[in-house]
Amino acid sequence: MTFPTTERYKDRIKDAIQAHAPRLTEIASFIGAHPELGHEEKQASALLSGELEKLGFRVERAVLGLETAFIAEYGAAGSGPVIGLLAEYDALPDIGHACGHHLICTMALGAAAGLRAIADETNGTIRVYGTPAEETKGAKIDMAAAGLFDDCDIAIMAHPYYQFERSGSSLAMDALQFEFHGKAAHAAANPADGVNALDAVILLFNAVNAMRQQTKDDARIHGIVSNGGQAPNIIPEYASAQFYVRSASRAYTDELTRKVTACAEAAAAATGCRMTVSNYEYSYDELRTNEPLSAAFTANLIASGVPESEIAHANDHGSLDLGNVSLRCPAAHPFVQVVDAPFQLHTVEFRDAAQQPRAYEAMAFGATMLAYTACDVLTDRDLLARIKEDFARTAGGK
Repeated sequence: MTFPTTERYKDRIKDAIQAHAPRLTEIASFIGAHPELGHEEKQASALLSGELEKLGFRVERAVLGLETAFIAEYGAAGSGPVIGLLAEYDALPDIGHACGHHLICTMALGAAAGLRAIADETNGTIRVYGTPAEETKGAKIDMAAAGLFDDCDIAIMAHPYYQFERSGSSLAMDALQFEFHGKAAHAAANPADGVNALDAVILLFNAVNAMRQQTKDDARIHGIVSNGGQAPNIIPEYASAQFYVRSASRAYTDELTRKVTACAEAAAAATGCRMTVSNYEYSYDELRTNEPLSAAFTANLIASGVPESEIAHANDHGSLDLGNVSLRCPAAHPFVQVVDAPFQLHTVEFRDAAQQPRAYEAMAFGATMLAYTACDVLTDRDLLARIKEDFARTAGGK
């Protein structure tokens, strides 16, 4: 049954976020202008966690020994639904906040400020997760593995983009590094004495390219030569390659990883090299969107004036560490329009547009939509039941 005061709660949420909007813009602008790489986000983490403390949240810093991770919580544990709001604040090398994480974290912060205004009456717990390094070794993976999301009734975040988009799926991913060890020799005087590690890397790429014909449509295998030797007149005694192996499911990604590794083993055998394989970044699971939760967010967009025709169906945006979270609790990852030109993520054009007043206004709107959706979960027990049923069906078995 829906609380009779839900709309009144939403009015108070909107007022609270609007009151905080200048400060949210100030924080987003500072983080956008001072990009920090994954696990180095000291300024961003301190700003966000400090602001949450001012709002009355209890803050635990350096969660799991990760210096820039934090969890901020408001409410009495066990008294109602637990709402997880996820904040990302790492930047990209060279191009800074070209993925808009300065807006992601402030949307979560703004939503927390809005929900704080009603939390004492809705008998729930509001929890903000500060999750470093989404672009590389995502902290959500460590947090999920440690069970830190297991008591959440929902986990939700909104990503900035050039259009509104429903929460969809992401690709499971393994990050593989293959290292080949051979024997150096003079490439002209005595090449027969050498064992060419670069030849093994080249054979690996050729084998993977041949394998692509037999992969499913959702497979993505892409790599680089990370070390190809030191000089052309020396047989390379060491060479390495890095690959991302992705697909729509963890099970098929595991199968692809085994096949790519077999290609590397065959390349090593063919050239007489010794091969080692390792993960140079964390493995990501696929995102399994909780459809009732996603539908609630979309309904709030429409009720707030966004035409349904302007809310795109989900596209594949690569791999997200939220995927690992979505196997532990109901999760959604919608996209919010913050720029008016079709700039793609991870571009200088998107970075620059996402630090304009238009983007900061959209950030406050996205925060409001997150808080409205959380309010629905806090006050509508039927919705919460549907969310739990969908999670048990789609992700509960992991």
